[in-house]
Amino acid sequence: MRYDLVIFDNDGVLVDSEPISNSILAGYLTELGHPTTYEDSLRDYMGAAMHRVHDLVMERSGQRLPEDFDATFHARIFDTFRRELRSVIGVAEVLEKLAADNVPYCVASSGSHERIRVALHKTGLYERFREDRIFSSQDVGRGKPAPDLFLHAAEAMSVPAHRCVVVEDSPLGVQAARAAGMDVYGFTAMTAPAKLATATALFSDMRELPQLLT
Repeated sequence: MRYDLVIFDNDGVLVDSEPISNSILAGYLTELGHPTTYEDSLRDYMGAAMHRVHDLVMERSGQRLPEDFDATFHARIFDTFRRELRSVIGVAEVLEKLAADNVPYCVASSGSHERIRVALHKTGLYERFREDRIFSSQDVGRGKPAPDLFLHAAEAMSVPAHRCVVVEDSPLGVQAARAAGMDVYGFTAMTAPAKLATATALFSDMRELPQLLT
């Protein structure tokens, strides 16, 4: 294994949540008078922390989202997660192999701590991470594309940045990993390869990842 730490994004990499969350986000923004399609949401918000939604709406419309926007959005998301969310095909096997090979791994997500935990518990992945290997943009001052979250995860896991690799599915995440000085493998199951072109390598099936890491 050429890396000392594998850092996984959560949404779209560990759990198949992007279709759910972006459908709900697009619908909620449209409901509030900010017409947004599913494709718009994927383009503008996939991989981003919630502050990006507020910032772009303000920039484009001059209007602030309601104070309870985040709470309402997450309530809708969590309700659907608990009913429908599944893990990404092949990811459990990847985590099993990393554990068998004694390769440390963690999750570093733009989502809130609550969102990460709801998703991991629902998909049965929580026991593979536990509390000491879960990192959120809430832990740092800036979310992706800033490198802060990945650098924080590496420091907490006591691994130098250049010995880490990130697994990401969003352009913002790839940009953040590059800014952190880390290799990054772009998962193209939902994202056009051209949008992740600056990644170290691209792959479309999670079961391909172990070979890339060796």
